[in-house]
Amino acid sequence: MKRLKSLLHSIDGKGYKAYKDLKGSFDFPNFRLTVDHVQGDPFAAPSRLRAVVPYATAGLPDHVHAGEPRQRAARDYIARAFRRAARGSDDIAIDAGAQSVLDRSCALFTEDGVELRFTVNLPAKGRSIMGHRAAQLLTDALPEIIDTATQGEALDTAALRRHCDAVEDQVALRAGLAAAGLVGFVADGAVLPRRSGVDDRPLLDAIPFQAPAERRVTLATPNAGEVSGMGIPAGITLIVGGGFHGKSTLLTALERGVYDHCPGDGREQIVALADAAKIRAEDGRAVQALDLSPFINHLPYAKSTTGFATDLASGSTSQAAALQEALEAGVSTLLVDEDTSATNFMIRDERMQRLVAKRDEPITPFVDRIAELRDGLDVATILVMGGSGDYFQHADTVIQMQDYLPHDVTAQAQRIAAEYGTRRQAEAESRLERPVPRRLTPTSVDATTGKGKSRIKARGREALVFGDDDIDLRAVEQIVDTSQVRAIGTLLALIGQAGAEGGDPIAWLTQTLETASLADVVPRPEGDLARPRRIEVMAALNRLRSARFRAAA
Repeated sequence: MKRLKSLLHSIDGKGYKAYKDLKGSFDFPNFRLTVDHVQGDPFAAPSRLRAVVPYATAGLPDHVHAGEPRQRAARDYIARAFRRAARGSDDIAIDAGAQSVLDRSCALFTEDGVELRFTVNLPAKGRSIMGHRAAQLLTDALPEIIDTATQGEALDTAALRRHCDAVEDQVALRAGLAAAGLVGFVADGAVLPRRSGVDDRPLLDAIPFQAPAERRVTLATPNAGEVSGMGIPAGITLIVGGGFHGKSTLLTALERGVYDHCPGDGREQIVALADAAKIRAEDGRAVQALDLSPFINHLPYAKSTTGFATDLASGSTSQAAALQEALEAGVSTLLVDEDTSATNFMIRDERMQRLVAKRDEPITPFVDRIAELRDGLDVATILVMGGSGDYFQHADTVIQMQDYLPHDVTAQAQRIAAEYGTRRQAEAESRLERPVPRRLTPTSVDATTGKGKSRIKARGREALVFGDDDIDLRAVEQIVDTSQVRAIGTLLALIGQAGAEGGDPIAWLTQTLETASLADVVPRPEGDLARPRRIEVMAALNRLRSARFRAAA
């Protein structure tokens, strides 16, 4: 530490590039500091640093190491504690999370201790180094921040335990769904609404969720004990109700239930199966060599849909593509909202069937495949539907949202379906089968630009710059963090490299996300990544316009 302080004082007033002398490691009383990257000028991306605190120095409670969920939660809590401690400084930052508790690369438990990865804006006046200010930042402020975030005596250990307990309970709830015949669960007292479209915190004074008696189940957790709430069974579940009564809010809470949430979020006891996937229409997206024939067939001029490709998909073809890609990825549960669906993909009523004959309609609507998904492929569907009762005859469960509270109306819906039978004709012309995964051409996944430089950049949660391509991710609604987008870009680049070396790139991706940490995969110490699901990585790959797929042999 004294060496670092002396070095910073000695370069005071020099040109900014003299900061490059900081690269390397420095021993502090409670940790080792490593400067991995020094920014090239005051306006460049900030410098990247790491600090490793030995476990004996940190003195964390033993319970934080009791299994992956608690370790992940503890690392998340430590990163948030670092961010809180650094709030007085505009120059020191860490990529800690928001409402979701993800596996992040900013705080790790390594063989050597607790490793924190963060950034520092090295101060300058114009392009001259402010060495004394930098010394105060790195040798006075930074040690205090690190001690506050990692020292057992400084940490709020009660809050740390609550954080770990909450995450461990959510993992247990999610793991218990299948055994209970469920695909989702919403606990009594949960808070579903968010403050706004750009503020994911719980809405103040929101109406707490209360399960209908007919759907109330109890699941066991290791810390909170038995938790009561609404179980959503496997099969077909409709969420119905008038406009603005909470239908989409419930579905959104479930789609985010594939992740864990921090205490106080309101959704920390809302879970869905880990592979549940939201699908929607997405005008203008690209589709590559995908078999859409179960949903779209006999196009004009005999255009084939068994290996369908387009650079400008319509609403119906894009939603069919999203569904087939989800099935290709092996999902067990589909989440669908009529508000973000193509109407002609969802339903074709009797009157339209009479006017436009099936021979002139390429689309097989979702209503004619939803039962096959359940019965033939064992794929559940949770569907928000407020505009068509033709789904009643297929539904196993119907939940009506009224004044933001759920009511079980399954019996009424089934009675209506029997009394007011539909006269529309089922339009499926073939048996529905799970699509055979396509083969990726690895060389088509390349992050280098025309100038030969690698370029991977997240633009919020909605877009990824990858080489010369911009991947539109607005319709991939289960991405919850910009750091997941950065990780997706990194994984896509590695997919291309794995395939170029002769391996199966998709198999590599699956194995990597199942067995390795992001820190082990990334070639250099990156502190701004968060683990995505395989589903989101594949969704980005499917939207990469330069990617090339071919049918499996």
